[in-house]
Amino acid sequence: MIEQQFVEFVVGKLVDHPDQVSVKRTEDDRGVLLELSVAPDDLGRAIGRRGATAQSLRNILRALGAKNDARYNLKIVDTDNQGEAGEATSTTENDEAVDTVENKATEDVEKTLSRADKLRQNLADLDDLDI
Repeated sequence: MIEQQFVEFVVGKLVDHPDQVSVKRTEDDRGVLLELSVAPDDLGRAIGRRGATAQSLRNILRALGAKNDARYNLKIVDTDNQGEAGEATSTTENDEAVDTVENKATEDVEKTLSRADKLRQNLADLDDLDI
């Protein structure tokens, strides 16, 4: 359960709407699947530029899994691009959404840097946890 709390904490500090961050945890024969859901406006922040934030979270979960003899998988759920039948929208619409997210991310670089400093400070407080 610590992995679920960790993902919620880190992503909650990165996004504009931390109250809408949720992580659903399911176990199966392949390990533990963590499904991350955020507000549609915060999807780009959760994924990061070219997936850097998501990949970093997955790397940390991999290290935590090595310590706990478990396998953790992180899936980021796109709740905004769901059609009536629950299927994703077309590739063209997704490409436009990615362009919009990248443009917004470029404009918010200074804001993100200040958030990163706050996150580093909060993570320093987590060093006291026995994980």
